[in-house]
Amino acid sequence: MPYSLDGRIALITGASSGIGAHLARLFAGAGAKVVLGARRVDRIAALAAEIGAAALPVALDVTDEASIAAAFDAAEAHFGTPDTVLANAGIAEAGRTIDLSTEQVRRVIDTNFTGVYLTAREAARRMIAAGSKQSGRGRIVLTGSITAEMTGQGDAAYAASKAAVVHLGRQLAREWARLGINVNTVQPGYILTEIDAAWFATEAGKAQIGTWPRRRLTPIEALNDPMLFFASDASAYVTGAHVTVDDGQSL
Repeated sequence: MPYSLDGRIALITGASSGIGAHLARLFAGAGAKVVLGARRVDRIAALAAEIGAAALPVALDVTDEASIAAAFDAAEAHFGTPDTVLANAGIAEAGRTIDLSTEQVRRVIDTNFTGVYLTAREAARRMIAAGSKQSGRGRIVLTGSITAEMTGQGDAAYAASKAAVVHLGRQLAREWARLGINVNTVQPGYILTEIDAAWFATEAGKAQIGTWPRRRLTPIEALNDPMLFFASDASAYVTGAHVTVDDGQSL
C-alpha cells in the first residue's frame, strides 16, 4: 500500500456495492477499521463478514438525519469516533429532463447532495468534539463525478447534483480549515459498477465508450491511490481540492 491508514477509523456511506464496497476492502487492507453504511443491510453484513473484525456494518440512509446520527453512534460505541469519512452514497435517475418526474429529481438531490451535506456535517461535528483541531487528523472525502463538468443527454439532475457536491467540498474545506478537518473530492469517470453496467452492455452504451479518447471504461482500481491519499496523513496540506480520475473520458 502506498499510503497507510493504520489507526484510522473510516465510515463509508453507500458501502453495499460498487465504489463504496471496493473502497471498504481497500481501506481495511490499508489498516483502517471500517464502518460500512448502507440501506441494504444484507449486503454490508456479507461484506463485513468477508473483511473480518476490522469491519462493522451499520444501517444508514443518508437522506435521514436520525439514521446518520445513529450510524455514527454505533461507530463510536464499537471502534471510536471516525476520523475518516467517505461520503459516497449516490443514485442516478436516467431520462431526459422533460420526462423525469419531480419525485425522481428530488430523490437524486436528496441522496447525492443533501445526503452528502448531512453526512459531512455529522462527521465534522463528531471530529471537532473528538479534538480534530488539536490532532489535525480529520479527513472527509466526497465522491463526485466527471458529469459535474460535462453536459450530455439524460443526466441533468445527476450532473447538477454532482456539480453541487464539488463546490460543497470547497465550501466545507474553507469553513473547517482551522478545525483540523480536510475536505476533498474525487470525481470518477465512467466505471463498470452496478449503477452503469446495464447501460454499457447496450449498443448505445458501447457507442458512448467509442467516443472517448482511449475507448475504454475506467477500472475501479484507478481510484485507489487518490482515495488513499486523501484519507491518509499524507494529505495533511491538501484541502478543498478535487481530482478527476477518468482516463481522459471528459476531454
